[in-house]
Amino acid sequence: MDKIPVKLAILDLYEGIRNLGMQNIQEIVKEFSHYIEYEIFDVRSEVKVPDLGYDIYIFSGGPGNPLVGDESWLKPFNDLIEDIWQHNKYGDGSKKYCFFICHSFQMACHHFGIGNIARRRKMSFGTFPVHKTDAGQKEWLFRALDDPFWVADFREYQVIEPNRNRMKELGAKLLLIEMEREEEGLPRAMMAVRFSDEMVGTQFHPEADANGMRGYFTENERMVAIVKEYGKGKLASMVKDLNHPDKIEKTHAIVLPFFLRKAIQRVRENSMQLV
Repeated sequence: MDKIPVKLAILDLYEGIRNLGMQNIQEIVKEFSHYIEYEIFDVRSEVKVPDLGYDIYIFSGGPGNPLVGDESWLKPFNDLIEDIWQHNKYGDGSKKYCFFICHSFQMACHHFGIGNIARRRKMSFGTFPVHKTDAGQKEWLFRALDDPFWVADFREYQVIEPNRNRMKELGAKLLLIEMEREEEGLPRAMMAVRFSDEMVGTQFHPEADANGMRGYFTENERMVAIVKEYGKGKLASMVKDLNHPDKIEKTHAIVLPFFLRKAIQRVRENSMQLV
């Protein structure tokens, strides 16, 4: 424990809106408090974007259209993604690790030009299965999860129509895709991408905690809103999935903790090699 702690930046894109995402991310990060020092950056409300002085970056979800934003934060946000990419490719040998979630995943896909951003006909809201691609079957981050496995998914926008040529150029891999849509002809969203060995992202919320979600979505005012918008069946099925130990809770326990554990290990190993 006498080693220099790994530095982690959490980029908050929720613009001050009440949410479970940031709370859940911090709870997971605190499990690694013996190894990590972390700082939160309110990207949209306070126009704060970290520099390259961190080892690990977690980019949160957030509301709204991923193609629209105030240039005061949007440009430094995209600059950071590009700077991390360039550092990992051409830098001093040290590596920086990134995890993109939901809104920021869409923004990263757009930044790298690997898919098209589209608005869904109807918002995805609740718990759903996602399916592994051939690359996803080999992906270490999801190896302990079934195919399909269950995720918490809340999105108005999505990334579709993967640009295979651009992905090949970058070395990026599509890992997960959406379940078959009920209406024939609707595209299946890209649900996870490995942009590089150091950078990965998911459309879903791997930080989502079943207990927290159960409490959040059974608050009376929120229950009324869900039933009004999606019906009693959606609320009942979501609560049922949250009570199942092999669904959302399993994903919560594996994805982001596995990413952090491996990133911390690699940062520490690399720092010893560079001494």
